[in-house]
Amino acid sequence: MRAAVIGSGAWGTTFACLLAQTGIPTTIWARRAQIAEEINAGSNRRYVADLELPPLITATTDLPAATAPAQLVVVAVPSQTARAVLTPLAGGLREDAVAVSLMKGVELGTGMRMSEVLAEALRLGPERVVVVSGPNLADEIAAGQPTATVVAAQDEETAARVAACCATTTFRPYTNTDVLGVELCGAVKNVIALAVGIAAGRGFGDNSKATIITRGLVEITRLGLALGARPETFSGLAGLGDLVATCSSPLSRNQCFGRRLGEGMSVAEAAAASRGVAEGARSARAVLDLATAHGVEMPITAGVVAVVEGGATITEVTDALLSRPRKSEGINAAPIA
Repeated sequence: MRAAVIGSGAWGTTFACLLAQTGIPTTIWARRAQIAEEINAGSNRRYVADLELPPLITATTDLPAATAPAQLVVVAVPSQTARAVLTPLAGGLREDAVAVSLMKGVELGTGMRMSEVLAEALRLGPERVVVVSGPNLADEIAAGQPTATVVAAQDEETAARVAACCATTTFRPYTNTDVLGVELCGAVKNVIALAVGIAAGRGFGDNSKATIITRGLVEITRLGLALGARPETFSGLAGLGDLVATCSSPLSRNQCFGRRLGEGMSVAEAAAASRGVAEGARSARAVLDLATAHGVEMPITAGVVAVVEGGATITEVTDALLSRPRKSEGINAAPIA
């Protein structure tokens, strides 16, 4: 078994270490030669400052060379750039290779989930695409702190095979066959984390943040059920677990991005101050468009889109959310007028 990880950021590098810990030689593809050289020297200080990389990890800037021998091809690039990165590899993976998405987003323009983008760009059947999602803050995992995740695939056996490749004494993967539900949880929780960060940046307390998290889970569930996901996925690690971690942790790029917006930074200033990509800011519009296409009401998501795109101020969005008609608590989708 050999693996390739496409993407040299914090999560891609950390996941490569998990694979190496199980004895799998892993090659990381890095866009920049400087990063590849540093990884080959045993570290990646820009993204995981305190992590010493195992000897089984190497790096290259040659994407086909990294993926050609790999039975496991892990993709950890920003969701909106995934198609452009992967298309040159179309039809070029081994016949027994499985592609694993670590990405959390919905593609702008197509409304496709990342597993769908992988399948189309790489010309793979959906049965050869796997999704990893959950409360996966890379810095904590890199530090060896105990955590669990979800490995989702159409076929339980495929999910179990990938789970075995990344299971360590501190990283516990569970399997799931609800790929759609797992991916939607991962994509939409980033948007909700932006909203929580905005509230924190405005100086709002735990009541406000808990309200956004709880009603955000309703929005995620509402969309998922409308698209055919299984209800239990949303109360699991990929749903509630990832939502709580991303909304609560100062290590969350999306929460920090939202906090900066709440403190008065512009979107451009918040992006410049961020260490990595805040997927929620990039995917919010795609998530809202997907919801609109299926007649699903998502007011928090719509508010985030309005702030990110400059259609409304934070005060206007807050007032609009609080002045919505009172109703019974629930998750049933309400048709959009």
